[in-house]
Amino acid sequence: MNSWLDQLERELDQRLSAFLRSNPLQAQRFQDQHRQDRAVALQRQREQLQQEAEQQRKRLIDVAEEIRSWTKRTKRAKQAGANELSRRAQTHLDGLMAQGRQQWSDLDNLGRRFGEVDAQLKDLADQTASSSSGLEQDWALFEAEQELEQLRHDKGLS
Repeated sequence: MNSWLDQLERELDQRLSAFLRSNPLQAQRFQDQHRQDRAVALQRQREQLQQEAEQQRKRLIDVAEEIRSWTKRTKRAKQAGANELSRRAQTHLDGLMAQGRQQWSDLDNLGRRFGEVDAQLKDLADQTASSSSGLEQDWALFEAEQELEQLRHDKGLS
């Protein structure tokens, strides 16, 4: 049954390709719609990454405040000679520091992903602009050919 579905999919792909080759305007519309859909999806992804980054920044600030607090506690315990408590506080502080480093790394990764999405959005915008200018050029050529044909007709050359 899987091969039947694969065969049907190939047949439909071939028919669509043939249709688009024989109908360039529809092919252009298809490409434009695909770019628009991709841009919408990338914009959603960009917004989601912004939200994630904001949440990550808040968590990082919370961890930084905890680190500050536990640093003071560790110093107080050392100064008071409570060595066991100081050691446990230092262990907890070390864990918080590791957590902060991990969160910083996660935030950095979000920033990289955000940059990649922005680059993809820019590429799509560039493609759309070049597609539009290509359409403008094609339209100008079409109009020139129409005018030339009209001149030939008026002069009795065709």
